[in-house]
Amino acid sequence: MSTVIDWLAAVALVSGGLLSLAAGIGVLRFPDVLDRMHAATKPQVLGVLLLLVGLALRLRTPADLGMILLVGVFQLSTAPVAAQMIGRAAYRSGRVDRGLLDVDELAEPLRPGEQQDDQAL
Repeated sequence: MSTVIDWLAAVALVSGGLLSLAAGIGVLRFPDVLDRMHAATKPQVLGVLLLLVGLALRLRTPADLGMILLVGVFQLSTAPVAAQMIGRAAYRSGRVDRGLLDVDELAEPLRPGEQQDDQAL
């Protein structure tokens, strides 16, 4: 049974490393902010989670599993917030090519008498 768990851990570690590598390459190679934001969040988070699963399968001690769980929760809670803030800052500073957007919900004009709500942006 230990051999099977070791092989699963190895597959998770290698897969997580490759996904993290792909995220790093995507951040360097993608042309605009939104593509880079996507590369910095989605495959990177999955890569880190796979690395943590591989570590958990290899270490198996309660103290290590608790720390791995905390790192995973922190990663899942901060990456979406960071992506949202990066996207908001890029849109507000005009660094987003609006021609690439299928739907631009933030560009809809305000109705007369309506005030712009900063929380909606």
